[in-house]
Amino acid sequence: MHKRECKNGLLSVMQKLKGSTELELRIVLLGLDNAGKTTLLKCLTSEDVNTITPTQGFNIKSVASHGMKLNVWDIGGQRKIRPFWKKYLENTDLLVYVIDSADKKRFEETGLELSELADEENLAGVPILIFANKQDLGTASLASEIAEGLNLHTYRDRVWQIQACSAVTGEGVQDGMNWICNNLVNRKK
Repeated sequence: MHKRECKNGLLSVMQKLKGSTELELRIVLLGLDNAGKTTLLKCLTSEDVNTITPTQGFNIKSVASHGMKLNVWDIGGQRKIRPFWKKYLENTDLLVYVIDSADKKRFEETGLELSELADEENLAGVPILIFANKQDLGTASLASEIAEGLNLHTYRDRVWQIQACSAVTGEGVQDGMNWICNNLVNRKK
């Protein structure tokens, strides 16, 4: 079991930021409904991932350590909630976008939503970490195939990364957190 892989995920970012003082990062976690956003957030905060229900509205998790704070906003992905996403984007330091890699029928829909987000004025130049979630399922598409299908290579105004992961097992989640440390922290200094 890979449960240990994402244990302390947010804490590891905090520990790597120790040299920074009073650094506060605002991370917005978005994606279609059932992509695994809340499971990912619970994985990062070492909470039980077996008791997840669809997010009606949003969840906020903050971790503070050594004068630093990571604020993660997990916002529901149901179609009726998506028009409100843009209200949460101001002062965002990083967009984490979660995709259900096994739900091929929704790749076009998720691609359109991600493209609209990338065009939002409040997200101009904001780094994007895309978690290609549910890699533990046999029907999951490879992260490289998803990146190609989403035309990520056309995102030239920001740094981005697509990371294969499973929020249930934790596999790949820490790699995404390391990318945050290596790219976002240098931008904030």
